[in-house]
Amino acid sequence: MLSNFLSNTFKIQAIINKTLMKSKDIDNAMHLFSSITNKSNYMYTVMFKGLIINNVAEKILDLFDEMKIEPNQLTLTILFNASAVLNNNRPMKTGKKLLAEMPENYRNHNVISTSAIDMLMKFGDVEGAETIFRSVKAKGADIYGADIYGALMNGYNLNGESWKCFKVFEEMNEKDIIPDEIAWNVLIGACSKSKYGSIEKAKNVFNLVVDRDTITYNAMINAFALNGMGTQAVELYRKMPNNLRDHISHICVLNACSHAGLLHEARTIFNEVSLKTESIITTMIQCFVDCLSRLFMFDEAQKLIEDYEKTNTPSIVMYS
Repeated sequence: MLSNFLSNTFKIQAIINKTLMKSKDIDNAMHLFSSITNKSNYMYTVMFKGLIINNVAEKILDLFDEMKIEPNQLTLTILFNASAVLNNNRPMKTGKKLLAEMPENYRNHNVISTSAIDMLMKFGDVEGAETIFRSVKAKGADIYGADIYGALMNGYNLNGESWKCFKVFEEMNEKDIIPDEIAWNVLIGACSKSKYGSIEKAKNVFNLVVDRDTITYNAMINAFALNGMGTQAVELYRKMPNNLRDHISHICVLNACSHAGLLHEARTIFNEVSLKTESIITTMIQCFVDCLSRLFMFDEAQKLIEDYEKTNTPSIVMYS
């Protein structure tokens, strides 16, 4: 009997995870899940992951309200993640309640602590996130690594306190903790945006990254753009391996050209892009209009807008 029950349970889980969720058949997945009488944390985890992947995180809270068992570490982590994604009154209340009632031994868990910090930062509760981070350190538990520092720094960036990222980075250096890709990219962004940072700091951080990925390059190109350094942005874009460039790379460098009035460079880059998405085309037109306006070529800019609006919805950005 037990073997039959387990067999049927695993079959249902497989159908939910591999068939219904992948085909985005949420209603049938929910219906099938409701037919399971003795749901385990693992079953909830499978269901929660599928709902997050399908961008219906709000349904996770509906299922949580029906849970008859206490969430384990993995389930709790996903609940924190879902609350962070939704970020409105209901998930805020649920997330903070879960955090307050969380078993003490869970607080030494790196993934849970990182998810909790990320959630609170997205709620705008910087003090609460800092309290969790300090409590982890105070216990002397050897659990915190680059990911938990990255969550803290990302939260500071989100909440307009980028200058605190530098203190966190100094502490990481003191503890010989090597930043992961997320932490590096947050630092580059903090350097380029914060009044306590500088583009030179951003360049220094960028140069420290050994295995640069798409996000790292894009962050540095965008940092140049934000600081009016269009030529440097184009130069870095040219050095970026072709296989790492994505539509964000194109948009960042085109924005940099726009801010610096680099009309020729913008046209050249645009013509080189093989797959021109709608967002790239719109950004390109905005870039051309901005460049032409900076060069006092208003008639050409107006004609470009008129030609664009013959086949596209008018954009207020074109006139700003």
